[in-house]
Amino acid sequence: MLLTNMLERIVDIVNNIVWSPALVVLLVGAGLYFSIRTRFVQVRRFPLMLKALFAPAERGEGHKGISSFQAFCVALSGRVGTGNIVGVATAIALGGPGAVFWMWVIAFLGASTAFVESTLAQIYKFRHHSGYRGGPAVYIGEGLKSPALGIIFAILTILGYGLLLTTVQSNSASSAIHNSFGINPLFSGIGLAVLLALVVIGGIRSISRVATVITPFMALGYVIIAIVIICTHIDVVPGVLKSIVTGAFGIQPVAGGILGSTIMMGVKRGIFSNEAGQGGGAIVSASASVSHPARQGLAQSFSVYVDTLLICTATALMILCAGTYNILDAKTGEILVAGTPELGANYAGYTQAAVDSALPGWGNIFVSVSLLLFVFTTLMAYYFYAESSIIYIFRDRSPRAEKAAIWTYRILMLAMVVFGSLKEAGVIWKIGDIGVGLTAWLNVVALLILCPAAIRSLKEYESNGGQ
Repeated sequence: MLLTNMLERIVDIVNNIVWSPALVVLLVGAGLYFSIRTRFVQVRRFPLMLKALFAPAERGEGHKGISSFQAFCVALSGRVGTGNIVGVATAIALGGPGAVFWMWVIAFLGASTAFVESTLAQIYKFRHHSGYRGGPAVYIGEGLKSPALGIIFAILTILGYGLLLTTVQSNSASSAIHNSFGINPLFSGIGLAVLLALVVIGGIRSISRVATVITPFMALGYVIIAIVIICTHIDVVPGVLKSIVTGAFGIQPVAGGILGSTIMMGVKRGIFSNEAGQGGGAIVSASASVSHPARQGLAQSFSVYVDTLLICTATALMILCAGTYNILDAKTGEILVAGTPELGANYAGYTQAAVDSALPGWGNIFVSVSLLLFVFTTLMAYYFYAESSIIYIFRDRSPRAEKAAIWTYRILMLAMVVFGSLKEAGVIWKIGDIGVGLTAWLNVVALLILCPAAIRSLKEYESNGGQ
């Protein structure tokens, strides 16, 4: 017990340092800066985003990669995870309805950040026998001419995604499955690890094929159900939208008292969900074989919109329209607004209760199945992020050493899936936040230095008519 308390205290201290207000300012400021430098490419070139999304992969000698759409699906599978269900509910519980507004803001600004990081990933990618590879580790190592810093980022990615965020995802899925079907978390963790192993051993082509089949239908099905729930509460939608806007600026009495938490939770959960600035989407983008780097940047900007403005908003509106949430004091846990006091801080329960309000008896099943699919596809993406980082570290070394490192990592990641399914959610979320924050700090600073290359690429792409 003493060691556990000590661990939790250390995690809290590190989390507060990594996620200081300075990081929030950095992320929001960087997104605004990139938006201005690109002349708000995320709005101005929206039609080109769709065009870039469905561009076929370049074929022929020298081209070895996946298509933009496959890269979009893999990156989206990484973005769409527990953050879209549990994360959104957490943001509402600790920040009120206004937190949703700040999730929208970070998504809008994050789309420009995603453009810059994914374009840079294409500019600095390298060839590997399994296909193109790259991402922040490469453009930090080569663009900043600091191989050591690139390796540090690669190690952070392996530890952050493979150990920290992996446990967050599996914990949420196993908890939901246990609540709905009474299945022992150990068994659900083992089952998830086995399914994941069957896919990731096939590498990026296997991952991209599965993601292309599952991810679009998974996201569409989730949004359709959300629309059904919202339509059954259509009379309260105007009031809900008003509470989101007024809560965002502390206009309501309760909102004024938690304004700092409202902004912080909206930004943290928005970034956790859409990954803009963390570099994960850039790692996938490097694997795409496209005619121009900016084309892939535009495709990845769109994935941020789908993740946050579509899927996260669907969850938020379900919960807010049904009124199945509580607003808690982030420090004491005291219930400030009791919508469903019996749920307390059962964040997944907020979404389950919302579905039950329109489809009685289906809430637990809907959330459990959704979480399982979201988690499974996210873990596929996390594996690829880490595998690419291992390849970067070992690319000038023995192929045998690289292979041994990848297999070691596979075993370790699958073990962490099982481990995460058994751990308490509170500590897991904090550990996950540390992983997100560490990669974001290093990546965003690098993007600010290297963004002129992405701006030049955009201008060249636009001068050629978006070809």
